[in-house]
Amino acid sequence: ARFSIRAPRASRSEECALRIMEQEGGEEQVEDEEEEQQEGGVGEEDAEVRAEDAEEDYVGNQTGGARGGDLDHNGDSEPEMDPDTQDAVEGVLRLKRLLSREFEEDEQVKKKLKTDLDARSAAQDMKVSQLLNKWGLSSDSLTRHVLENLSIDDLQQLITSNYSPDTRNMWKSPAELLQTHTNQVRESKGPGGNSLDVVSSFKHKWKLDVSAERTLRGLVHKDLRYVFRNYDGKRKLDVVVAEAKQHEPPEDELSTATLPDGGGVQLVGRFTRLELIDPLADAAVFGDANLSFALNLVKHRKALGHVGRVIATTFETFETLLERYKEIGETIVKLEEHFAEVHHGVDCTRIAIDQRFHGMTNSFGAVYYNYPHAGAVGGFFDGHPVVNWRHENLMRLFFRALRKYVKPGGSVKVASNAGAVGVRFSYIVGSGVENEFVHVETMPFQQWQLHRYGRSYGDRRDTYKRPGEGEQYNAQRADSDMVYCFVYKPSGAQLPRQQIRMPPTYKTMLGCTDGALGERQGESKKKLATELFKRFMQECSGVHVG
Repeated sequence: ARFSIRAPRASRSEECALRIMEQEGGEEQVEDEEEEQQEGGVGEEDAEVRAEDAEEDYVGNQTGGARGGDLDHNGDSEPEMDPDTQDAVEGVLRLKRLLSREFEEDEQVKKKLKTDLDARSAAQDMKVSQLLNKWGLSSDSLTRHVLENLSIDDLQQLITSNYSPDTRNMWKSPAELLQTHTNQVRESKGPGGNSLDVVSSFKHKWKLDVSAERTLRGLVHKDLRYVFRNYDGKRKLDVVVAEAKQHEPPEDELSTATLPDGGGVQLVGRFTRLELIDPLADAAVFGDANLSFALNLVKHRKALGHVGRVIATTFETFETLLERYKEIGETIVKLEEHFAEVHHGVDCTRIAIDQRFHGMTNSFGAVYYNYPHAGAVGGFFDGHPVVNWRHENLMRLFFRALRKYVKPGGSVKVASNAGAVGVRFSYIVGSGVENEFVHVETMPFQQWQLHRYGRSYGDRRDTYKRPGEGEQYNAQRADSDMVYCFVYKPSGAQLPRQQIRMPPTYKTMLGCTDGALGERQGESKKKLATELFKRFMQECSGVHVG
């Protein structure tokens, strides 16, 4: 289990060597292990229970109790947590309760769970019914689900635009076409997912005009940084620019004041591309399947003379990594030689209740998450409404969890493809902004100092092939790979509870007419829908599936 507390032991390097020796010990040992697993081994369900038990112990320790109570809906009340921890994990627990309500038989508990649903107005329900009747899809439960996840403004836009999904499309259902359309309309109002320099991003944030943009592009390095730090939209831009010209950088800003009279846009972007981060603060890497990016980062920081730690994490367990990456043991040894910490089985949305991150509050000066993905589900494309909500919630819950651990002014970089249909670029940017991570730039991945590392799929395919070995990711090109860059600037105000994309209900999934569910009928369809729900609940518990 991911949260098990281990007794003091030998170094990770020694453990890696022992585990590799065990793997090479011959077929007899493998057979013995298989027999032990059959007799009393730990399966996925046991792993989930142990993970939840450890979470409860952790929360209980925080609040002084022997046990923190039940994190599921079955208890009378959820365990009390400190405000920061509660804020970081509330969305994850709420999402799990929303899924578990489908199998709840207690009517009183069902009523309590209704508080997890975002309130919908009568006007929204009326517009949903209006659109469904207009399109002749009043009996399409999945299209209804997509519409019910939209804001009233999005619904009104659909009504006024006279959009109608193609009900005769041979490849995609009306629900999938509708979801793609609404995402594209929303994205068309933003800065886009391709390369965006610091001035263009700043202009979009403050809704500046072309004249203001021209002024910013003419500023020297020190003046542009001053404007970025001090402009708040309350004063005129010209006033702040005049102050910048009289301002001299203090001694504690010497590193960012290099070449003060040089071109501002080029030099600020250069800092981002060269990865000149806080040398004293810790840096965390999430979802690094084969740990090659983390190794690249520790070497980079050592060359720059940094003293901050690197916390390298994988979502998979160590046992899974040994099966997929023959080089993983050697990689971990090298990481520890550079004084990095390596943790496996880390769910980046649940770090607030992971004991291994206890005591790291406000310690991260830089965070990295390359090519996030919630996991492929057989029979569905990543953009399908049955599974796409997982990708959007991954980003929303990731950024909310980071608020507790990233220091003010710390950077977060998320690499992804601008054309990705699972974790869309708008999910990344929107989730960061709503959690007070300011989007400062989108830079091409190939221009990044840290772009040379061993990419991987992050799933069982890595056992026999890797990206770049005669193929590319489907429908994606290397020149569309981007790094979305953020800086954490908390306002100090209490944020509303984290919005999450609602998962489809069990009844909605039974009404699905395409994908893997559309291929089945009767009991076979019910069985698959139940299996999918159990998988989704395991994922919300931080248990790796697939």
